[in-house]
Amino acid sequence: MAAVDAQTLWMSAKIPNDQFLLFAFDGSPGRLDAAVDEVRRRAESDDELRLRVVDDRPWRYPRWQPGAVEAAQFVVHDIEPGDWRACRDVVAKLPGDQLDAHRMCWRIHVFPEVLGIPVLLGRGSVVVVQLAHALGDGTRSAVLAGALLGRGGPVPAIAPPERGSLVRRAIAASRAHRQLVRDTEAGLLAPPGPARPALSVNARPCGAPVVRTLVRRRDQIPGPTVTVGVLVAVSEALSAYLAGRGEDTSRLGAEVPMVGASESKAHNNFRNVGVGLYPELTRRERAERIAAELVALRLRGRHPAMRTASAAFAAVPAPLLRWGVRQFDPAVRSTTVTGHTVVSSVNRGAADVSFGGCPVVFTAGYPALSPMMSLTHGVHGIGDTVAVSVHADADNVEVDAYVGRLRAALGGQA
Repeated sequence: MAAVDAQTLWMSAKIPNDQFLLFAFDGSPGRLDAAVDEVRRRAESDDELRLRVVDDRPWRYPRWQPGAVEAAQFVVHDIEPGDWRACRDVVAKLPGDQLDAHRMCWRIHVFPEVLGIPVLLGRGSVVVVQLAHALGDGTRSAVLAGALLGRGGPVPAIAPPERGSLVRRAIAASRAHRQLVRDTEAGLLAPPGPARPALSVNARPCGAPVVRTLVRRRDQIPGPTVTVGVLVAVSEALSAYLAGRGEDTSRLGAEVPMVGASESKAHNNFRNVGVGLYPELTRRERAERIAAELVALRLRGRHPAMRTASAAFAAVPAPLLRWGVRQFDPAVRSTTVTGHTVVSSVNRGAADVSFGGCPVVFTAGYPALSPMMSLTHGVHGIGDTVAVSVHADADNVEVDAYVGRLRAALGGQA
């Protein structure tokens, strides 16, 4: 297992980090048992969907090992009443039952008959794919979920990591970092995002989790990209919401996951960057500023220093990384943050997945809350449809008031 994946696995014991990929389908399977069996057969035929974690030697890294697909990986929820609101309330509680990756790395939650699903007039169904974060980041998780739901072709395997010499890699990383500093000082690269004062949405979650989803067509979200368009809307909604509570939003920012180096040999290949939201600017100016900042941070991420730093981290001995994870204290608070909310954006591909013959209509996701984050956003596209989702702690965030502002900022009624 790659070092970053092992760190993700071990950190899950301190901060739960399972991912939940929701897919809504037009219609309900005529034979539920046959639909579930079809998903099971796909999983059994793909080695990447049968992986388990074996972590039985404290002096070495965990390893991936194929196992059998278990009946416990398929859960059918009988919700009453059988509507979208009841479904999303159950989904909001699913993070309370995290996976044991030593036994299974994914689980399917099926809601076979759901009324009132956004953009659907009749009866629909919902499937939520729960995945251990160690198995994949947002991009790879979308591939794994797509395979379970009928997207053709086997899931590409990840090559085993190469540990290498920590000393040699650390020396190379140190040299590259000095060049990174010089390039930044010379104006060739943008500096990393600044730390920002924490606001109320950065309070520790302590109440009931709540999820909401707004569904839009791609052409309803203006901007050079969907990510930028949603960040512009989040800026407007969140700044107005926090200003109404008497908070200073002049340094408002978001934490945005960004794809890492293409040559990575890890299941998790991303880094989080801090992006300003600039609520004081007009929408057009804000979109230009955010887009330019994302481009600059992407360019910074391609600097050799990032690659050599990743290589050095990959060579850290397992006992040392285990020790480092044990030192992490989730109870420690900070007065500053990288971003006041998370906006995680993933394109999950063509609308070519189905469940029991029912076609997909949209897909959504709800990035995990953390000790320093009581409000997160998921932006997920499939085909020409984009779902903008909110995951929030009900004690720290007036969820429906905020979602109302976000709905207005995005336009439309769904």
